[in-house]
Amino acid sequence: MSAGEKRVSRGLDTPFEERLFQRVLLLVPLAGLALFFLYPLSIVVWRSFQQGDGTTGLGNYREILGLDHLWRVVSNSLVMSGLTAVICVGLGLVIAYALSRTRIPLRWLVTLALILPLLAPSLVQALGLIFMFGRNGLLTSLLGVQVQIYGLPGLVIANSLYALPQAVMILAVALRHADRRQYDAALVLGASPWRRFVDITLPGLRFGLLSAGFVCFTVTITDFGNAAVIGGNYRVLASEIYAQVVGQMNFNMGAVVGILLLIPTLLAFYLEKVAGLRGGSSEGAIPVEPDRWAPRDIPLWILTHLTALFVIAIVAVVIFASFVQLWPYRMSLTLKNYNITTQGGYDPLWTSLYASLITAVFGTAMLFALVLAQRKMPGWSARLVYLLAIVPVGVPGLVLGLSYVLSFNVRPVFPGILYGSALLIAFCNFYHYHSQGFLTMVTGIRNVPQPLEETVTTIGGGLWANLRDAVIPIMVPTLISVFFFLFMRGMVTLSAVIFLITPKLSVGAVSVMRLDQAGSSTQAAAFAVLIMITVLAAMGLMRLLLIWQSRRSRARAAG
Repeated sequence: MSAGEKRVSRGLDTPFEERLFQRVLLLVPLAGLALFFLYPLSIVVWRSFQQGDGTTGLGNYREILGLDHLWRVVSNSLVMSGLTAVICVGLGLVIAYALSRTRIPLRWLVTLALILPLLAPSLVQALGLIFMFGRNGLLTSLLGVQVQIYGLPGLVIANSLYALPQAVMILAVALRHADRRQYDAALVLGASPWRRFVDITLPGLRFGLLSAGFVCFTVTITDFGNAAVIGGNYRVLASEIYAQVVGQMNFNMGAVVGILLLIPTLLAFYLEKVAGLRGGSSEGAIPVEPDRWAPRDIPLWILTHLTALFVIAIVAVVIFASFVQLWPYRMSLTLKNYNITTQGGYDPLWTSLYASLITAVFGTAMLFALVLAQRKMPGWSARLVYLLAIVPVGVPGLVLGLSYVLSFNVRPVFPGILYGSALLIAFCNFYHYHSQGFLTMVTGIRNVPQPLEETVTTIGGGLWANLRDAVIPIMVPTLISVFFFLFMRGMVTLSAVIFLITPKLSVGAVSVMRLDQAGSSTQAAAFAVLIMITVLAAMGLMRLLLIWQSRRSRARAAG
């Protein structure tokens, strides 16, 4: 390599302003990760070693590991999440296969069922189960049969409904990676449909099945909403952290339980990543087209549609309950449940909107800056930034929220001045979903054609022209998707922000939980419906913007 080529590879011939801009693009997002992710987590670890007498040591760990009920709580969490993962993977495979490999009727109904759990906080599933099967549930009153929905059964069902869409998405992607030529060869050899499924489909899905199982396990073992509403006396790690911090104000012991919750989550995250890497698609694969075979299709369709109808019914009963006069004694319809004056009235909803908008704007800008900087870096440093950017996905929202309390609930100087503000809630939500947004950005920026950038550079365009004419036009759909993803997740998140609530500041998801705990279950349903309407409107707006952008791009290409 000549001296000139070395100077170019090191960026020495790049104008100073561009080099400075590239450094800012990298250092600002990394500073955010350090301050709002690495620093709070380090405080959790430190506080877990701080003992009651002010010294440091393993006393907290010895004390909590010596508690008889802790091992029951750990066992409960593992059993609940394990059962949920098995159910989600089983039903997810059925639904994903029906959607991908058969010509299923009423596809829109199944799609609707998969969207609904994403529109509301996780506890809405638990709330719907109580309205349907609880002591005063709709079916309980109609049939006169008491169903034990509280505790483990309710937790498993509610968490399964919540995590099922993620399992379906992972397995649908895995099914799309299959190569039709393998099935054609098996058909020529006389293999029956069942034989083709056992010998080709299942082996090709093994890593997708593992990935879906680990994701569902991680999502449910860290969820607090369903445990708070329908868990009853069945205590899990998420409710134990809440009891230690809020109930007993024992932050050090809460940090210890947070570390215990972090261990299985990080392990599941690592195994899921390994499974995902080994289960990549094969180059040049020809997609498998859906076909018809009644002995296979009819059972798949029945189970898929029954599952979809059950999911829709659980959400529909929450919507119905929000209009009921006095559940279940006076079932006449009214709008009075939407006149919410307790628990801060509608202020938490406006706080959620404000914080979610900050999350979306700030998060989209930071992620875009990070991927722009990362793609210009040499191999080893780019991989290091990539690893740092995806690590937050392995940290449960409950642990991240606890770390924020321990880090920012300090004297009123920076960063303590942020505590009790919507801004801190926005930061917590963003770094909770940092990894998913980053991976989406990385996928989007890989779609920017290298020849297009080279053309802009060849005609004398610098960094700004490259961004304006090559990168941003291609990245607009990705930027829109990440913006609305962060906004919608910010509206429904509960676990990550439950510890950041103050007497003067709350958010919508927490208000739903508090209204239910106060006995105002129909008002809790009304508040949940408003959150769902807000998220649904955001989803519709995102869809319209993407359609508009697509038409604009086609018109520009045609012109």
